[in-house]
Amino acid sequence: VWDKIREIYESDTQHVKAINLAKNFGQHSALMAGYNICSGDYVVTLDDDGQTPVSETFILLDKLKEGFDAVYGKYIERKDNIFRKFGTALNNFMLSSLVGKPANIHLTSYFIARKYIIAEICKYKNPFPYIWGLILRTTKNIANAEIQHKSRDNGSSGYTLAKLLGLWLNGFTAFSVKPLRISSMTGFLFALAGFAGVLYTIIHKILFPETAAGYSSLMSVMLILGGLILLSLGLIGEYVGRIYLCINSTPQFVVKEFLGEGILKRHD
Repeated sequence: VWDKIREIYESDTQHVKAINLAKNFGQHSALMAGYNICSGDYVVTLDDDGQTPVSETFILLDKLKEGFDAVYGKYIERKDNIFRKFGTALNNFMLSSLVGKPANIHLTSYFIARKYIIAEICKYKNPFPYIWGLILRTTKNIANAEIQHKSRDNGSSGYTLAKLLGLWLNGFTAFSVKPLRISSMTGFLFALAGFAGVLYTIIHKILFPETAAGYSSLMSVMLILGGLILLSLGLIGEYVGRIYLCINSTPQFVVKEFLGEGILKRHD
């Protein structure tokens, strides 16, 4: 693939730039690498699987010129399988609930943004970039424009269930503390339920002293509470681990080779 990209660059060195990363850092880190060499007034992001036609870029551009900071393509009819459609719906729900996405906006991988938005995104130095979250914390002046969604030219999506879960986890741990608050509230509610259960047990034992203690119900409660405690600790550990990696200066990406004018650098 890189050899083909090099051929394209050599055929038009004035307009083409290319980055070869040292390894697969993930889609959003790769986008950050691309954003760091962008120089235009408008930046368009799209996948390379042929499902997002470049020919419809001007639909996004026309909508952007109405005064918006970013415009996302809204597919008239998605050509993805049920699994990807479910993943997209879940991701949009997560963004609305935890990151503050406007309810009427549908986010996709095909969008256009103004230069200052991209420059602001590039100030993010941590190793867990989440492009949608970075845009949403910069502006809420976002719109949708309807575009066609084609079938894949070849191959299949590189997003497995594990990668999608990792992407969602990255999204809500990098840009929101609401999961921690939900964990705290859940613990509080279960503590109230446990207190109420203790009162009920004491009153029931006084009124019906012949009732035998239930081993099964006790074990069930212990398992539920133990699971919630471990879940909360795991969530806290995820935040602490990300803090450690950020302090450790873990890179977003490592450039192996760069083709184009100028040098790869971050916006200041």
